[in-house]
Amino acid sequence: MSEIFPPSSPLNKKLYLFDSYIREFDATVVDITQEGIVLDRTAFYPGGGGLEPDKGFIQINGNKYEILEVKEINGEIYHKLSDYQFFKTNVKIKGEIDWARRYRMMRLHTASHIIASIAYTKYGAKITGGNISPDYAKDDFPIESKEILQKIVEEANEIAKQSIPVKVYFLRRDEALKIPGVVKLAERMPPDLEVWRIVEIEGIDIQADGGPHVKNTSEIGEISLLKVENKGKNRKRIYYTVKP
Repeated sequence: MSEIFPPSSPLNKKLYLFDSYIREFDATVVDITQEGIVLDRTAFYPGGGGLEPDKGFIQINGNKYEILEVKEINGEIYHKLSDYQFFKTNVKIKGEIDWARRYRMMRLHTASHIIASIAYTKYGAKITGGNISPDYAKDDFPIESKEILQKIVEEANEIAKQSIPVKVYFLRRDEALKIPGVVKLAERMPPDLEVWRIVEIEGIDIQADGGPHVKNTSEIGEISLLKVENKGKNRKRIYYTVKP
């Protein structure tokens, strides 16, 4: 790992890449811009890959400020607030993730990987679009049959119940590209990065992915299919959620 990530690597300050369960963290303000505050490290996920960004708070001098938006621009994470009156560079802050929201998205995110793996391995179908919010997820597949999609969700539930570990690790691009189906998004090119973050559900799925996940499929709970929409010839959209 040290060879892949030297101490100077900017990825080291993205705490969510290494531990999805960080709820609070200490950091230092390094810049204040129109886009928001930049910290020397952060656990706030800025969104991406169809997964919505985190919400939460930043505490400073006993005051708590709600984060209005978290986004990434050219590799830098910006935390937008409504008020910057007490903020300046080198000030210490505490970040607090909206954990209930984040954890639901983690459960849905891991569920989506199981569903995508079944669609790919059994039917050769890659995801053509999708989004994950705290309330539900939606994915588009080039699958004509509604019954097949229902079967996929049923099988995903059976897999989730098996309490399978979910591992996160890093591989160099050339090694990652040797893994069949490491990118399961039909309309997205492989990440143009030297090092890829890999999420592996043991024996079920391996994907390049930068977002938060649960550590074990048993945390997902029951996956509930909400509805299936026809989005055109040989294209269906499924909506699903996880029960509280």
